[in-house]
Amino acid sequence: MAVYLHETAFRRLSETELQAWADAEAAAVSDCLERSMAMDGGLAPLDRSMRLVGQARTVRCMVGDNSALHAALTRVQPGEVLVADAGGFLGTAVWGGLMTQASLRKGLAGLVLDGAVRDRAEIVEHNFPCFARGSVPAGPHKGFGGAIDGPIACGGVAVHPGDLIVADGDGVTVVPLDRVEATLAAYKALKEKEAKALAALEAGGTLAEIYGVPEIKQVRD
Repeated sequence: MAVYLHETAFRRLSETELQAWADAEAAAVSDCLERSMAMDGGLAPLDRSMRLVGQARTVRCMVGDNSALHAALTRVQPGEVLVADAGGFLGTAVWGGLMTQASLRKGLAGLVLDGAVRDRAEIVEHNFPCFARGSVPAGPHKGFGGAIDGPIACGGVAVHPGDLIVADGDGVTVVPLDRVEATLAAYKALKEKEAKALAALEAGGTLAEIYGVPEIKQVRD
């Protein structure tokens, strides 16, 4: 079978635009997207200190096969993030140490994989940001096919080429490309609101007061 390449053309964010997201928190970004666009909790960093910001290049793998990932590595540009739907399968790893080495040489920003990796310690040692569903020693097959640069679902979230990926110790959030500017503005406003809430706490207030939680009413059993 073949690896299919979808024709895609998306707006590439400038270095200045990407830098504005450098310290963004995945959880707060999701809050600014109606508390959505966060991948499920099974997608976790191999090391909790890992962070990742960059535009997505999407990959769909056949289960247990990493042909499409190898093909994608020949097409990615520095600073991009490979986001791959490997079916959530944990019986076979579709990423490992050699692919990590190849990615570092390509300048890849990181990997988000709805599937399993292996050579976990090596990936962490090289400080390659990797968010995956799990790890397993068993290696993959090649030659079954797949697709590059098409729409995929990863961790329960739709991802398109060019979408912005924001990932940290909490997990992975996807910002649709056409919502990047509005979401960044909302994120800045949210962080200002949180700063004011912290100041109110330091002044003796409570979160219940700050967020307007209804009063407690006594009831008789």
